[in-house]
This record gives sequence, structure tokens and C-alpha cells, in this order.
Amino acid sequence: MKALWYGYVTGPILGLLWALIVATTVAVVLSFSTGEAFRPGLFGCLLLGGLIGAAAPGTARRGMLAAGAAVLALALGHTPLAPVHVAGSVGLVGHLVTAAGFGGALGLGVAVMMEGCPKGALTRHEWEEAVIRFLTGFGYIFFTAAVAIPFYVMVMTSLKSQGELIANPLDFSIDLGRGWDLFRSYRELMTDFNFGRYMWTSFYVSVLTVLITLAFSIPGAYAVARLRFRGQKALGRSILLIYMVPMIVLALPIYIAFSMTGLRNSITGIVMIYPVTTIPVALYMLQGYFRGLPAEIEEAGLMDGLNRLQVIWKITLPLSLPALASVSLYVFMIAWNEFLLAFMLLDDPSKFTLTRGIASLNSSEIPRQHLMAGAVIATVPVMALFLGLEKFMTRGLTAGSVKG
Repeated sequence: MKALWYGYVTGPILGLLWALIVATTVAVVLSFSTGEAFRPGLFGCLLLGGLIGAAAPGTARRGMLAAGAAVLALALGHTPLAPVHVAGSVGLVGHLVTAAGFGGALGLGVAVMMEGCPKGALTRHEWEEAVIRFLTGFGYIFFTAAVAIPFYVMVMTSLKSQGELIANPLDFSIDLGRGWDLFRSYRELMTDFNFGRYMWTSFYVSVLTVLITLAFSIPGAYAVARLRFRGQKALGRSILLIYMVPMIVLALPIYIAFSMTGLRNSITGIVMIYPVTTIPVALYMLQGYFRGLPAEIEEAGLMDGLNRLQVIWKITLPLSLPALASVSLYVFMIAWNEFLLAFMLLDDPSKFTLTRGIASLNSSEIPRQHLMAGAVIATVPVMALFLGLEKFMTRGLTAGSVKG
């Protein structure tokens, strides 16, 4: 059943909403990349969005709609109805880029949303499809901005000089004419603040945490998943109970215990306490995977004369490599990014982990670009590691979801 208001109202409403989203995105991107002031124009967005949205239903060619939106944006560029207001210091090229970017994104986006929608009345299914496409596009932009903008600000700030930050703290453009001097903050962190040592400490502490976690979680998860003993179900269900207790509650007892035993301010203490926070989640992840493995394969190994440990080593672990890879990556990221325990237990700069070293940069005496450079150094390696091993992590997390 078709409804007239679906057809005549949906296009303009989605068009003006999309115009506001596109104008805000274009203004933010150009402001961050050029350091000039760009801002969305409400009335221009309402006008152009409504017109393009009304023209989109029944339009077969997306390029024509995008070109028409760009032409209209250019025509309104120097008027109070401009969809994106450009700073007076921006030249003709800046206006052209702004109008073309806005118009192209507006026209293409609305054309995709209203694809398959005829002029006039729409069915409920056609209306829902258009709304879902709009929400999908909005979700992509929103979540990309939530991730990309803080990272962009962090990187651009780390490439600034002290004079540039003082002159305009909100200018996130960079001067490529500075050449290798752009990376001065990174060089000073390595030479003056011993960040190379902090990175090495975090690396081997994280690796040791992974090895200790696997050493305890593999037999523990296998026992919960395969063996039969009293309290097995209760133990399997209570593995993650430790995460119900906030770490800040345990901070004071841990500090007192480590101070009394001489483990505070030592790498040994850190290596001992980190696995306590990672073993429960590793146990939980691995037991689910082990339950998904066919028990008949292990029973065949036992019938061939293997003992239980040999079955685990020769059969279960080779079949569990995707799960072990995902657990190792997850544990490594937890240990690499851990801050509270390192901040609480480490006072000697020669034993700082990377996160503890970054915290030491949060001082009025240290330029802000050094703090941002330290944050980039801490973020990029684990991000590259995650992106490189993402397929293993995804496979390990899902492989045990279906038994057999």
C-alpha cells in the first residue's frame, strides 16, 4: 500500500538532514586541515537539502544530481544562504573546493538514499529503505569522526612547534616547509626523555604477560571445558567475577602488599600483577573455544595411547591457534595500555612503562606537543599490530561459536 506523504515528504526531509551533516563534516575537515574558520550555514543547508531531496526520487543519474548540487552551492557561496560559510581570508580555490565537496557529497548521498524510490507515493518498504540508508550513512560519518578527529588532533599537535601552539592552539594544519623539523618532538622524546627505554620495557612486560597468561589459562580453560569435577559449572560461570570488582578498589591493598614485600617499584611486581587482570578474560575466551572443538578427535588420541597432556599439546593446541592468536593479541593490548597499576607501583623513571612515561609528560614545564607525541608513540604500534592481525583475532573469537 502506497502513501502519498511518504513520497513527497521523505526526500526533502532526508535531504535537509543530510545537508546539515555534510556541511558540518566539510566545515570540520577544512577547518582542521587549513586552520581557517569554516562553519555550516543553517538556512543554506535547509534550502539546498530540501531542493535536492525533492529532485532525487525518480532520478537515475547520480552525477547529474551531484553536479546540480555543486552548481547551486557555488551560486550561493558568497551570499548569506551559503551552505558552508568560508572565512574571508580564503581565496577562490578554497570556495570552489568547499562548494564542490559539499555539493558532490550532498547530491551523491541523497541519490543513494532515494535510489529505487519513484516520484510520488512510496510504499512503506521503499520509505524504510531510504531511512535505513540515511541512518547507515550518518553512522559511518559519526563513528569515523569520533575515532578520527581525536587521533588527527593528537598527531597534528605532536608536529607543532611551541611558537605555533602559542600563536593559535586551535590551528591543526601543519607547515610542510619545516621538513624533518616536524618530528622534533619525537626526536627529543627519544633522546631527552628515554622513551626508547619505556617502549622496550612495555614490550617485554607485555610479552611476558602474554606468556604467563597463556601458561595458566590454557590448562585452566581446558579443565573447565573438558574435564568433569565437582563445581565445574560454578567455576566456569564465575571466571569473570573478578571484573565485577573495579581495579581502583583493589589499588590500595595491592599497593600495601607490594610495599611490604618489596615488589613495589620493580618490573617483577608489574609482571606478577598484570596476569592477574588478564587470566580471567583469557580463561573465558579459551573455554568457549575448547568446548567448540570436536571431543571425538581428542578421544581418538587417548585411544592411540596419548595421555591428557600429550592430547593438549599435539591435538588441542594446533587446532586452537586462531583462538590463541586472538587471546594473545588481546592480552598484549591490555598489558601495553595498562596505566593504573603502573602509575601506582612505579616511581623510578628507569623502570617506567610507556603509559607511565607518558603520564610524566603531563606537566606545565613540558610542552604539550611532547605529550601528544608520546601518545602517538603509544598508540601507533598497537594499532598497527591489531590491524595486521585482525583476521586472526576475528577468526579466533568466532571459530568456537559453532560446535563441530
